[in-house]
Amino acid sequence: MTPPTRHSPRSLPIGSPRCHGNSDPTSGRSGALIGGCRCRFPCSSGKVAAADWLLPLPRRRQDAARPSAAMAGPEAPARPLLTAEPPPPPVPISALPPKVYEAALKTGPDSSSGLATAGFRSAKYLPPEWHQSNYCQYHRAFASCQEAERNRDEAKELCERTAAAAQRAQQDSTAALGQRLQDIHFWKSELQKEIEDLDAETGLLAAQKLRLERALDATEVPYSIATDNLQCRERRQPPDLVCDEVERELLKEAELIRNIQELLKRTLMQASNQMRLNRDHKEICEMDWSDKVETYNIDDKCGRYNNQSTNIQFHPSSVKFEESASTPETWAKFSHDNIYKAEREKQASINLRALIDNILHDVSEDLRMQCAAVNEAFAKHLEELDDTKHKLEHHLKKTLKEIGDQEANIAALKQAIKDKEAPMKVAQTRLYDRSFRPNVELCRDAAQFRLINEVEELTESIESLKKKLLEAEQSLRNLEDTRMNLEKEIAVKTNSIFIDRQKCLAHRTRYPSTLKLAGYQ
Repeated sequence: MTPPTRHSPRSLPIGSPRCHGNSDPTSGRSGALIGGCRCRFPCSSGKVAAADWLLPLPRRRQDAARPSAAMAGPEAPARPLLTAEPPPPPVPISALPPKVYEAALKTGPDSSSGLATAGFRSAKYLPPEWHQSNYCQYHRAFASCQEAERNRDEAKELCERTAAAAQRAQQDSTAALGQRLQDIHFWKSELQKEIEDLDAETGLLAAQKLRLERALDATEVPYSIATDNLQCRERRQPPDLVCDEVERELLKEAELIRNIQELLKRTLMQASNQMRLNRDHKEICEMDWSDKVETYNIDDKCGRYNNQSTNIQFHPSSVKFEESASTPETWAKFSHDNIYKAEREKQASINLRALIDNILHDVSEDLRMQCAAVNEAFAKHLEELDDTKHKLEHHLKKTLKEIGDQEANIAALKQAIKDKEAPMKVAQTRLYDRSFRPNVELCRDAAQFRLINEVEELTESIESLKKKLLEAEQSLRNLEDTRMNLEKEIAVKTNSIFIDRQKCLAHRTRYPSTLKLAGYQ
């Protein structure tokens, strides 16, 4: 029985009084009288530190198990009794005035009346405590016996119950393993069938992808023909360098081929992605199938184990549920999802193959139709060019005849202007000579007015002839320009006919066939 807990009494600071009293020869400490009680504290040179005046009054020593000096035996060193110490020397009243210090005193049945006997009395138990300890030992012994008897009965019953439970659990586990083997075999068969279907579908899709690649390569020839025709027609001279129906059809053909190439490239990418998805899901199904095969072998081996098997042993660390372990629902859902996704990809591959067939058929038909439209536009445009060229040649002949007539007219106008010079000289000379008439004879008579009118009429006639001459010369220049333009236009038409007929149509004879555009060749 453990001794009662030692309580720490309240300590009071005592101050710094002078140290007085007799010294203990064994402990080297001096005693002091404080409030009627003798306390022990270190003393040196008549002064005590402030921290040493915190003097607790213990209820019982913590080291109660240690015997005192008087009971320790013959080998323990003898310590002098505190009651035998000589009294302290008296202190003169004049030197040390009386002062009462309050200290915490312990009262009660277990307390000491003073510190002189505290070392003997506080280290021992009381008789009630000794009896209480013995009663506790008796009670513990009786309870232990009853507990042991009850444990024996419970152990016997537990052994019988656990043996039956172990046999029943092993039978249930064997049956569960058998059912598990059936489930694994079912999913393993479904996965194997799906793997074979995916493999066959991937091969068919690879054949369609090869057709796409051939069709894409075949579109390079029509595209080069269309771009070459456009480049050749860029060498036409104005005003034939126009965006006519042929150029619009050629641009439409080039745009159609570019769109077809983009479509074929996207379809090729889609086919490649679909093949990759088929292989990925095939690999997932193969991994799941492989896990099923391995699991089937493991569970089959586990189902053959029994209590007489020689290859069984303890594996304590395996008796736990792994954090990543699946449940039967998630296990079945995993295989079901794999098969469902693989079936979905297989159906997507079938739809993609049908789409590739339709795309290649439509592409070949569209390209051949556009090629026919371009050829028809070329034929129509060449017919228009030939007709325009003939008309230009006819207008050129008329222009040349008109140029000759206009040159004769200009010559006649120049002669008429020259013929007006003599009458003008006569009229102006008359007016000049009449300006010398003297004095009042310088009269504005009828002759003067008539001469002035004659000069004005001649001047007006000459101005009219000069104006008409300018118009005739301008007309001649216009005719010359027209002649030059007609000759140039005829040369332009000839060049355009050469480009469309000899360059473009001759090149378009190398257009690929429908089968080649469909990817069969």
